[in-house]
Amino acid sequence: MTPGLWELVLRGVGTTLQLLVYSALLATAVSFAVGAARTHRLRVVRFVAGFYTEVFRGISALVMIFWVFFVLPVAFGWQLVPMWAGTLALGLTYGAYGAEIVRGALRAVEPAQREGGIALGFSPWQRLRLILLPQAVPEMIPSFCNLLVELLKGTALVSITGMGDLAFSGNLVRLALQESGEIYAYLLLIYFVIAFLLTRGMRMLERRLKAGVAR
Repeated sequence: MTPGLWELVLRGVGTTLQLLVYSALLATAVSFAVGAARTHRLRVVRFVAGFYTEVFRGISALVMIFWVFFVLPVAFGWQLVPMWAGTLALGLTYGAYGAEIVRGALRAVEPAQREGGIALGFSPWQRLRLILLPQAVPEMIPSFCNLLVELLKGTALVSITGMGDLAFSGNLVRLALQESGEIYAYLLLIYFVIAFLLTRGMRMLERRLKAGVAR
Protein backbone atom coordinates (compact mmCIF):
# COMPACT_ATOMS: atom_id res chain seq x y z
CA MET A 1 0.00 0.00 0.00
CA THR A 2 1.03 3.58 -0.56
CA PRO A 3 1.83 5.89 2.39
CA GLY A 4 -1.42 7.74 1.81
CA LEU A 5 -3.47 4.57 2.16
CA TRP A 6 -1.57 3.55 5.28
CA GLU A 7 -2.34 6.99 6.71
CA LEU A 8 -6.03 6.36 6.04
CA VAL A 9 -5.85 3.02 7.88
CA LEU A 10 -4.02 4.60 10.83
CA ARG A 11 -6.67 7.31 11.10
CA GLY A 12 -9.22 4.50 11.18
CA VAL A 13 -7.32 2.87 14.05
CA GLY A 14 -7.42 6.15 15.97
CA THR A 15 -11.16 6.54 15.39
CA THR A 16 -11.80 2.95 16.47
CA LEU A 17 -9.81 3.42 19.68
CA GLN A 18 -11.62 6.68 20.41
CA LEU A 19 -14.99 5.01 19.94
CA LEU A 20 -13.85 2.07 22.07
CA VAL A 21 -12.85 4.34 24.95
CA TYR A 22 -16.04 6.39 24.87
CA SER A 23 -18.40 3.42 24.56
CA ALA A 24 -16.46 1.44 27.19
CA LEU A 25 -16.77 4.32 29.66
CA LEU A 26 -20.52 4.57 29.05
CA ALA A 27 -20.95 0.78 29.22
CA THR A 28 -19.01 0.67 32.51
CA ALA A 29 -21.15 3.39 34.08
CA VAL A 30 -24.33 1.66 32.92
CA SER A 31 -23.06 -1.73 34.09
CA PHE A 32 -22.39 -0.63 37.65
CA ALA A 33 -25.51 1.51 37.94
CA VAL A 34 -27.89 -1.11 36.57
CA GLY A 35 -26.06 -4.06 38.13
CA ALA A 36 -26.20 -2.49 41.58
CA ALA A 37 -29.86 -1.56 41.02
CA ARG A 38 -30.63 -5.22 40.31
CA THR A 39 -29.57 -6.03 43.88
CA HIS A 40 -31.56 -3.16 45.42
CA ARG A 41 -33.93 -3.90 48.27
CA LEU A 42 -36.86 -2.17 46.52
CA ARG A 43 -38.69 -4.39 44.05
CA VAL A 44 -39.59 -1.53 41.70
CA VAL A 45 -35.91 -0.61 41.32
CA ARG A 46 -35.01 -4.22 40.60
CA PHE A 47 -37.84 -4.44 38.06
CA VAL A 48 -36.81 -1.32 36.14
CA ALA A 49 -33.17 -2.41 36.07
CA GLY A 50 -34.15 -5.93 35.01
CA PHE A 51 -36.44 -4.59 32.28
CA TYR A 52 -33.63 -2.48 30.85
CA THR A 53 -31.25 -5.42 30.94
CA GLU A 54 -33.61 -7.80 29.18
CA VAL A 55 -34.57 -5.27 26.51
CA PHE A 56 -31.06 -4.20 25.57
CA ARG A 57 -29.63 -7.72 25.74
CA GLY A 58 -32.33 -8.77 23.30
CA ILE A 59 -31.65 -6.01 20.76
CA SER A 60 -29.06 -6.40 18.04
CA ALA A 61 -26.27 -3.83 18.36
CA LEU A 62 -26.46 -3.27 14.61
CA VAL A 63 -30.19 -2.53 14.76
CA MET A 64 -29.58 -0.23 17.75
CA ILE A 65 -27.02 1.75 15.76
CA PHE A 66 -29.49 2.05 12.87
CA TRP A 67 -32.18 3.20 15.28
CA VAL A 68 -30.03 5.82 17.03
CA PHE A 69 -28.49 7.19 13.85
CA PHE A 70 -31.38 6.99 11.39
CA VAL A 71 -34.63 6.80 13.38
CA LEU A 72 -34.03 9.36 16.14
CA PRO A 73 -33.59 12.25 13.68
CA VAL A 74 -36.93 11.45 12.07
CA ALA A 75 -38.76 10.80 15.34
CA PHE A 76 -37.37 13.65 17.45
CA GLY A 77 -35.81 16.06 14.98
CA TRP A 78 -32.23 15.92 16.24
CA GLN A 79 -29.20 14.22 14.76
CA LEU A 80 -26.23 12.72 16.57
CA VAL A 81 -22.86 12.74 14.86
CA PRO A 82 -21.68 9.19 14.05
CA MET A 83 -19.19 9.09 16.95
CA TRP A 84 -21.81 9.88 19.59
CA ALA A 85 -24.46 7.74 17.92
CA GLY A 86 -22.08 4.78 17.98
CA THR A 87 -21.06 5.53 21.56
CA LEU A 88 -24.67 5.67 22.74
CA ALA A 89 -25.77 2.54 20.89
CA LEU A 90 -22.77 0.41 21.86
CA GLY A 91 -22.57 1.74 25.43
CA LEU A 92 -26.21 1.02 26.19
CA THR A 93 -26.15 -2.39 24.49
CA TYR A 94 -22.96 -3.72 26.05
CA GLY A 95 -23.80 -2.04 29.35
CA ALA A 96 -26.75 -4.40 29.65
CA TYR A 97 -24.39 -7.39 29.44
CA GLY A 98 -22.03 -5.75 31.91
CA ALA A 99 -24.90 -5.21 34.35
CA GLU A 100 -25.32 -8.96 34.65
CA ILE A 101 -21.60 -9.32 35.38
CA VAL A 102 -21.88 -6.76 38.18
CA ARG A 103 -25.06 -8.30 39.58
CA GLY A 104 -23.56 -11.78 39.64
CA ALA A 105 -20.34 -10.62 41.31
CA LEU A 106 -22.23 -8.67 43.99
CA ARG A 107 -24.45 -11.66 44.70
CA ALA A 108 -21.37 -13.88 45.02
CA VAL A 109 -20.01 -11.90 47.98
CA GLU A 110 -20.47 -13.86 51.21
CA PRO A 111 -23.72 -12.92 53.00
CA ALA A 112 -21.73 -12.57 56.21
CA GLN A 113 -20.01 -9.54 54.67
CA ARG A 114 -23.35 -7.80 54.16
CA GLU A 115 -24.47 -8.75 57.65
CA GLY A 116 -21.24 -7.37 59.08
CA GLY A 117 -21.89 -4.04 57.37
CA ILE A 118 -25.40 -3.92 58.78
CA ALA A 119 -24.08 -4.72 62.25
CA LEU A 120 -21.65 -1.81 61.96
CA GLY A 121 -24.50 0.52 61.09
CA PHE A 122 -23.40 1.15 57.50
CA SER A 123 -25.94 2.57 55.07
CA PRO A 124 -26.69 0.56 51.88
CA TRP A 125 -24.43 2.90 49.91
CA GLN A 126 -21.60 2.49 52.42
CA ARG A 127 -21.97 -1.31 52.35
CA LEU A 128 -21.82 -1.26 48.57
CA ARG A 129 -18.84 1.10 48.37
CA LEU A 130 -16.74 -0.12 51.29
CA ILE A 131 -17.54 -3.83 51.54
CA LEU A 132 -19.18 -5.31 48.45
CA LEU A 133 -17.47 -3.59 45.51
CA PRO A 134 -13.88 -4.02 46.77
CA GLN A 135 -14.47 -7.76 46.93
CA ALA A 136 -16.64 -8.08 43.84
CA VAL A 137 -14.69 -5.95 41.34
CA PRO A 138 -11.64 -8.27 41.05
CA GLU A 139 -14.01 -11.13 40.23
CA MET A 140 -15.63 -9.06 37.48
CA ILE A 141 -12.41 -8.36 35.59
CA PRO A 142 -12.15 -11.61 33.53
CA SER A 143 -15.74 -11.25 32.35
CA PHE A 144 -15.30 -7.54 31.68
CA CYS A 145 -12.15 -8.37 29.72
CA ASN A 146 -14.16 -10.63 27.41
CA LEU A 147 -16.86 -7.99 27.11
CA LEU A 148 -14.29 -5.31 26.25
CA VAL A 149 -12.89 -7.46 23.44
CA GLU A 150 -16.42 -8.05 22.17
CA LEU A 151 -17.00 -4.29 22.30
CA LEU A 152 -13.84 -3.73 20.26
CA LYS A 153 -15.16 -6.05 17.57
CA GLY A 154 -18.58 -4.38 17.81
CA THR A 155 -17.09 -1.00 16.91
CA ALA A 156 -16.85 -2.22 13.31
CA LEU A 157 -20.64 -2.01 13.12
CA VAL A 158 -20.56 1.80 13.14
CA SER A 159 -19.04 1.76 9.65
CA ILE A 160 -22.63 1.64 8.37
CA THR A 161 -23.02 5.28 9.46
CA GLY A 162 -20.06 6.34 7.34
CA MET A 163 -17.76 6.97 10.29
CA GLY A 164 -14.12 6.49 9.34
CA ASP A 165 -13.29 3.70 11.77
CA LEU A 166 -10.87 0.88 11.01
CA ALA A 167 -13.43 -1.26 9.19
CA PHE A 168 -14.66 1.66 7.06
CA SER A 169 -11.12 2.80 6.23
CA GLY A 170 -10.09 -0.74 5.35
CA ASN A 171 -13.01 -1.04 2.96
CA LEU A 172 -12.04 2.21 1.24
CA VAL A 173 -8.50 0.88 0.78
CA ARG A 174 -9.89 -2.39 -0.58
CA LEU A 175 -11.96 -0.50 -3.15
CA ALA A 176 -8.96 1.61 -4.12
CA LEU A 177 -6.62 -1.34 -4.60
CA GLN A 178 -9.17 -3.96 -5.65
CA GLU A 179 -7.40 -6.34 -3.29
CA SER A 180 -9.40 -8.04 -0.54
CA GLY A 181 -7.10 -10.72 0.86
CA GLU A 182 -4.17 -8.48 1.77
CA ILE A 183 -6.27 -5.65 3.18
CA TYR A 184 -8.46 -7.82 5.37
CA ALA A 185 -5.41 -9.73 6.58
CA TYR A 186 -4.00 -6.41 7.81
CA LEU A 187 -7.33 -5.58 9.49
CA LEU A 188 -7.44 -8.95 11.23
CA LEU A 189 -3.92 -8.42 12.51
CA ILE A 190 -4.66 -4.91 13.78
CA TYR A 191 -7.81 -5.99 15.61
CA PHE A 192 -5.90 -8.92 17.12
CA VAL A 193 -3.07 -6.70 18.36
CA ILE A 194 -5.51 -4.26 19.99
CA ALA A 195 -7.45 -7.12 21.60
CA PHE A 196 -4.22 -8.73 22.83
CA LEU A 197 -3.07 -5.48 24.46
CA LEU A 198 -6.48 -4.99 26.07
CA THR A 199 -6.40 -8.53 27.46
CA ARG A 200 -2.92 -8.09 28.90
CA GLY A 201 -3.87 -4.77 30.46
CA MET A 202 -7.00 -6.23 32.07
CA ARG A 203 -5.02 -9.18 33.47
CA MET A 204 -2.54 -6.80 35.05
CA LEU A 205 -5.44 -4.84 36.56
CA GLU A 206 -6.96 -8.07 37.89
CA ARG A 207 -3.73 -9.07 39.61
CA ARG A 208 -3.32 -5.65 41.21
CA LEU A 209 -6.92 -5.57 42.47
CA LYS A 210 -6.70 -9.08 43.90
CA ALA A 211 -3.42 -8.22 45.58
CA GLY A 212 -5.11 -5.20 47.16
CA VAL A 213 -7.99 -7.34 48.46
CA ALA A 214 -5.52 -9.88 49.86
CA ARG A 215 -3.76 -7.16 51.83
